[in-house]
Amino acid sequence: MACKCGGYYYTLNAKASFDRDLAKTRKFLLRNVSVIRMFTSGFFRSKWRSIAGKRRILSMDAREKSRSTILESSKDKRVPIFVMMPVDIFTLDASGCPRIRKLKALTVSLKALKLAGVHGIGVEVWWGIVERCSPFDYDWSLYEELFKLISDSGLKLHVALSFHSNIHSTHGKGGVSLPLWILEIGDVNKDIYYRDQQGFSNNDYLTLGVDHVPLLSGRTALQCYEDFMLSFVNKFESFIGTVIEEISIGLGPSGELRYPAHPFGDGRWKFPGIGEFQCYDKYIFACRMEDLKMAACREGKPQWGDKGPQNAGCYNSLPSGVPFFEEGKESFLSDYGRFFLEWYSGRLICHADAILAKAAKILKKYQENEQTSVLLVAKIGGIYWWYQTLSHPAELTAGYYNTALRDGYDPVVSVLSRHGAALHIPCLEMMDSETPPTYLCSPEGLLKQMQSVSKKRIVNLIGRNTTERLDKTGLWKIRSNCYNPQAEVVRSFTYFRMNDSIFRVENWNNFVPFVRMMSTDL
Repeated sequence: MACKCGGYYYTLNAKASFDRDLAKTRKFLLRNVSVIRMFTSGFFRSKWRSIAGKRRILSMDAREKSRSTILESSKDKRVPIFVMMPVDIFTLDASGCPRIRKLKALTVSLKALKLAGVHGIGVEVWWGIVERCSPFDYDWSLYEELFKLISDSGLKLHVALSFHSNIHSTHGKGGVSLPLWILEIGDVNKDIYYRDQQGFSNNDYLTLGVDHVPLLSGRTALQCYEDFMLSFVNKFESFIGTVIEEISIGLGPSGELRYPAHPFGDGRWKFPGIGEFQCYDKYIFACRMEDLKMAACREGKPQWGDKGPQNAGCYNSLPSGVPFFEEGKESFLSDYGRFFLEWYSGRLICHADAILAKAAKILKKYQENEQTSVLLVAKIGGIYWWYQTLSHPAELTAGYYNTALRDGYDPVVSVLSRHGAALHIPCLEMMDSETPPTYLCSPEGLLKQMQSVSKKRIVNLIGRNTTERLDKTGLWKIRSNCYNPQAEVVRSFTYFRMNDSIFRVENWNNFVPFVRMMSTDL
């Protein structure tokens, strides 16, 4: 079997051998139904201790000079596929120490994916695992073992540095909390987390209000993130640019740049609720009082700095009947509405700017050598419901000041462009026709907008799916979006995520041709 530019070109005998190996691997997987459904118990709350090889993080000047090169070269390239690891990959052994579950089964699964033509594996590197017990006590042993296993399988890595918790989104199955020492601080001071107007907190991610406040054993949140990133690159320096091709930096809940306006798993929100603004912890409130009062006074409206919108409904409200999201004197179109939304979205953009600046600085030295270049990545949320309304309420509460009258993603992508980061976009498998018409969804419209602004700002795109699709229709939709003639071809695609469904015969027979097509030069 020979390989040319990453696409597979087989003789008939080589192809037959390949298919026999693939069939054997698939039989093993099907005999072991728990191969990927291997990681079941949520334990992390308990106490215990290439293709992108030539990519560079470019300065703004360099990107401007190479604009035509970037846009032209992306038109005829293949799209490497990364498959994200199961979220519950780790478990506790009898002594209470973490380990990789069912190592042999995982090894076979990686072999199958490699044979299918998958380029790499996505791995979440959890703050809540590595710096779990105490500040600066970094334990990378699990990731050393896992990265070696992936590398030995001939696969590359997309690493997602994850500063959030997924306890709620995984319903307790294999969930990872924030570090225990952070939770202990939060037990005493819940204002280190985001709060809604009723005072309910969300411990999935630290509020951006503590980005510059030294509450975390003498450090600010930004210092904690920076120290973690430094420790990571020091530990895995030999992997960067060779095995590790992409590094995604967590910026909020689920690793996405957004507020937790639509909290999963705790009963407060369900689809298609508009969500709630998250700016009521005392540290954001202090920022708001300072920022808003100064701005409000400049506008001659000092009362604007006292509180957020009082007419914005609740988590499960629909837009109709909620004054702030309709047209009127007290709506998002009012002077106060624009004033508040600019501040609310602006704080989120400043948060991304601060973290990405640190990440780009840390990775800069690796760009001096072409052999160690790596793609910096930032994720954005896919808030596609109510997209076809005037106000886009679910996006507004999440922190994206995007309406039918204003492009809210351009300022976000501008920050990514400044730091040479790629944009990780969702919804590539989704179609408007498959969404409930009552909720005025448009994942296709949202995706088109993100593609357009990324092209304008010369930002590379990384794609991902929002829902699991292994049927031909869903997979072919992903392919068409990756090669959209009206937009830039995405640099890579991350499939969420590895599980037993992929290896079922009917799904595997769809997934393998999809991967092969994506792995072939156009």
